[in-house]
Amino acid sequence: MIHQSWNEKPTFKKVKCVHTNAAKYIVNRALTAGKTYDVKNETEEFYFLVDNSGKVSGFYKDYFEEM
Repeated sequence: MIHQSWNEKPTFKKVKCVHTNAAKYIVNRALTAGKTYDVKNETEEFYFLVDNSGKVSGFYKDYFEEM
C-alpha cells in the first residue's frame, strides 16, 4: 500500500511533458504539453507523478523528457 503515501514522498526527479497524443487513452485532461511535473515513483515503463488534478497518476514515459 505504498501508493497511499506517494503524495507526501519527496520529489526525486522532474520531467517535462512533450506531447499528449495518446494512441489508446485520453491524457490531455491530466497532462499539459510543455508543463513540468514532479515524479514520485518510477518503473521501467511508467512515471508516477502529480498530474493536473493534484493526484498521483501513472503515465507511460513516452510523453515526457527528463530535465
